[in-house]
Amino acid sequence: MAVNLFSFVSLLLFSALLLPSSTHCKKIEYCDVKGDYDVKVKGVDISPNPVVRGKPATFSISAFTEKAISGGQLVIDVYYYGAHIHSETHDFCEETSCPVSSGDFILSHSQSLPGFTPPGPYTLKMNLLSGDGVQLTCIRFGFNIKTHSSAADS
Repeated sequence: MAVNLFSFVSLLLFSALLLPSSTHCKKIEYCDVKGDYDVKVKGVDISPNPVVRGKPATFSISAFTEKAISGGQLVIDVYYYGAHIHSETHDFCEETSCPVSSGDFILSHSQSLPGFTPPGPYTLKMNLLSGDGVQLTCIRFGFNIKTHSSAADS
């Protein structure tokens, strides 16, 4: 149903950083402000921003790790006006090439939302877990979905 629309938000593979229409997410928060995560998130790019229902959208996360990552899970929670509406879990290695070496890497994923997706403010929470369940990072960021693109976007 409508909540399954959010696998597009599961985030994550190289193309969005190359798109000129992407917009850098202004406010990214770590789930635990005092947490010392192994994976540091440098930015989130959303293309287009705001997301347009019925059109392809790409979410890309640029990150840095000092330790190689050979596997794990991405746990995604989506909130609409603050209410939890959807959860999904993805194999990390299906979202990017594994193993990820130490250094910079990017996760991204694209998908179109059906036309009946409600417009408004959404929050995405992404928790990255290692293969043995250790939390590598956890972030939250907001994005908006609008009903249609402008005539200039057609």
